[in-house]
Amino acid sequence: MRIEDDGFTFDDVLIIPKITDKAGPSSRKDVDTSVNITARLKLHAPIISANMDTVTEARMAITMARLGGAGVIHRFNTISGEAEEVRRVKRAQSVVIENPYTVSQDVDIEELRNISAEKGVTSFPVLDGRKVIGIVTRRDYRFEKDKTKKVSEIMTRNVITSGKDVTTDDAKAVFAKNKIEKLLLVDHKGNLVGMITAKDIGISESYTEASKDRKGRLLVGASIGISGDYKERLDAMVEAEADFIVIDIANGYLTRTADTIRYVKKSYDIEVMAGNVATKDGALNLAKAGADCVKVGIGPGSACLTRPVAGVGYPQLSAIIGCADIGVPIIADGGVNKSADLAKAIAGGASAVMIGGLIAGTDESPGTVVSKAGSNYKFYRGMASVNAYSDKSLRMGEEVDIGDYTPEGTETLIPYKGSAAKIINNFIGGLRSAMTYVNAPSIAEFQKRAEFVKITEAGKKESKYV
Repeated sequence: MRIEDDGFTFDDVLIIPKITDKAGPSSRKDVDTSVNITARLKLHAPIISANMDTVTEARMAITMARLGGAGVIHRFNTISGEAEEVRRVKRAQSVVIENPYTVSQDVDIEELRNISAEKGVTSFPVLDGRKVIGIVTRRDYRFEKDKTKKVSEIMTRNVITSGKDVTTDDAKAVFAKNKIEKLLLVDHKGNLVGMITAKDIGISESYTEASKDRKGRLLVGASIGISGDYKERLDAMVEAEADFIVIDIANGYLTRTADTIRYVKKSYDIEVMAGNVATKDGALNLAKAGADCVKVGIGPGSACLTRPVAGVGYPQLSAIIGCADIGVPIIADGGVNKSADLAKAIAGGASAVMIGGLIAGTDESPGTVVSKAGSNYKFYRGMASVNAYSDKSLRMGEEVDIGDYTPEGTETLIPYKGSAAKIINNFIGGLRSAMTYVNAPSIAEFQKRAEFVKITEAGKKESKYV
């Protein structure tokens, strides 16, 4: 038996400031926080929302990507349900919607409203086969009392259309000239090939640092397991056009984790994030299996009970530093509770951090706000908790037997926090500030120049950590 040297968490150290030279940043605005989380995927903000059912569905993933980060849709859902969340993100912001939802002219208003509620959109091209014959928007059916009326009775028939190669500026000109907000794109036969909306153009211009794919759509990840329906779930996530796959397993040291990475990489040309591990040999094993980035962290998360239950883990900052030179980017998963933790994780070698509890309880997280004793809360749980395990089994139509299940996750009500966007922006501001203190204009320079000093218990008190 052996005991390693001391391991450090974020609160055990401080980043040492450095003298600023003329070439360094003069203010927080002068630093670049963009990173590659894989060789092909770039984020402008190194923060990813966790694949947890009380943290990330489409709404959270959309917000994260618009702010320059990314979200990972959880797998504690049916395959079709998870795929639909991915599609919602992909449709949320794109100058050209390649496959807009459509209806036929024979649909009645009641069904149209149901489709609108299910899909989360309010305007639909009306098709006869593939040919455009009209458009129906919310103003056409919002106040209509006769629910039996057909789309053909309320739709606009004389539709302004354009070819698929129209530019954004051309689309703006069409909107201004014709006082419309939807432009249908058609081929030479009048068949629908896409749609541009004024709203999407406005959103794209508002979020200049958004994380996007090569088609200008928001980035999003999707998670799969290593057993059961993981192959079918992978197929569905790729079809839904997820940008990367997260292999969701607490114990990345299992042989099946590496086997699943190899299966995904053999099956599809898609980026893979895998974990979780906390040591260099574990991280290297996943990288050698084909992982494009590796999640580092066993037990540091606020809803994780692995350390008190199993006694297994590794202090998070030391884990990050130990895994930082494996040849692929690493993602620090867990333990980030304040902006200083983000800065230290990045300085230690992580390309990005994954957060859960920090943004649970926000407007964008799944679930409803509940009131208790005059205060507002939202529910948050670790994915290895009893109820998370039970709910997943029920959604999958599986028989539930929790008699032999040992939970490694906790469940709690957490105070309602408002918008996740405010939290993310504050954290990125803290990272920018840290970068200026060490004279680093980029993340790469930050990681080269940053040095840590170990602090005492008195130092933690002085730093307001205790």
